[in-house]
Amino acid sequence: MKKDILNTKIQEFINDNINSDTTKLLLKGVPFKNVGSKLIVEQIEAKKRCLKKLPTWFNTQNIYFPNKLNIEQTSSETTANYKANLVSGQSLIDLTGGFGVDTFHFSKQVENVTHCEINSELSNIVQYNYEALKISNVKCLNQNGIEALKQIDQQFDWIYIDPSRRDDLKNKVFLLADCEPNIKTFQELFLKYSKNVMIKTSPLLDLTATLSDLQHVKEIHIVASNNEVKELLWILERDYKGETIIKTVNLKHVNPQFFEYYFKEESKANVTYSMPLSYLYEPNSAVLKSGGFNSVSELIKIYKLHQHSHLYTSQELLEFPGRRFKIERILPYNKKIIAKENISKANITTRNFPLSVSEIRKKLKIKDGGQSYLFFTTDINDNKSVIICSKVL
Repeated sequence: MKKDILNTKIQEFINDNINSDTTKLLLKGVPFKNVGSKLIVEQIEAKKRCLKKLPTWFNTQNIYFPNKLNIEQTSSETTANYKANLVSGQSLIDLTGGFGVDTFHFSKQVENVTHCEINSELSNIVQYNYEALKISNVKCLNQNGIEALKQIDQQFDWIYIDPSRRDDLKNKVFLLADCEPNIKTFQELFLKYSKNVMIKTSPLLDLTATLSDLQHVKEIHIVASNNEVKELLWILERDYKGETIIKTVNLKHVNPQFFEYYFKEESKANVTYSMPLSYLYEPNSAVLKSGGFNSVSELIKIYKLHQHSHLYTSQELLEFPGRRFKIERILPYNKKIIAKENISKANITTRNFPLSVSEIRKKLKIKDGGQSYLFFTTDINDNKSVIICSKVL
């Protein structure tokens, strides 16, 4: 950590060039003798990535930024804040602290927080930034989190771990057994030192397979932001023997969407089917990831179009964890019939349909955009159809 970067003139230069072409800056050089161009450009690139993802860090003066890879790998403030609202108590230890965004938000909910980071430079950066952010209830340890947990040898209200999803060659991995540390190996150790354990994993993990790898899973949170699944959170509780509940959330600027169901109830859920009625519903990405398609029908009391279509319909407008549409017309999938509609531009979605969106656009000569929404799908009678809709705000 080169603290000369925090010089007032250098900080002003970074802010003035936040939108500059960094390649040109490197070629041109910077007007400072004690700090090289490369380091300043790294600060600019890392800070720029924080504009939307980490606004607290971006808008706080004299923050020291790590390399841009650390910024890419960290949680956003939106998802970190969601996680923080799941914890409480006197003590929490973050075993894989990284840039410290999750730890920062945990410190708002828990009285004493420990941040473990094996990379000494990153640990120093985090400790310095917490001072700039006026956070005083976090203890930073430049140590392997597993070893720190053993040495501290005390009970925590919560243990949080976000295992590294990069192998020795810096390639991305996502299976629990390939991550570092290996959660399967250490889960009993975690539950020895805390009743509550939160594990953040890749959204690519299969829920059923991972449930068989973990013990005492009380909750699985599927966290999406603006309809993109960002992470899975596995909540383990010591000696928990009950059913696992799936909690989905789609975090948005306004009106976040929530849906939950018990994982084992999905196969028993009472599904009702119907031809399209007045309104059409498309589940958000978190619900789609959860696989709770039958539970959606039963718990919201809404009709499903087809076993494999994952679209829903109702006569009256309902609240729904996803997008809602007013059905205008329903057409059979027939090129001549669709051509008579003179649709030159539309938003197209396929569900349980043999053609891709790009194939449909090419075949029907429909450009992307506009106010019309076309759903190409299969109905309860196994007929291919096109549902023409307008969006309900």
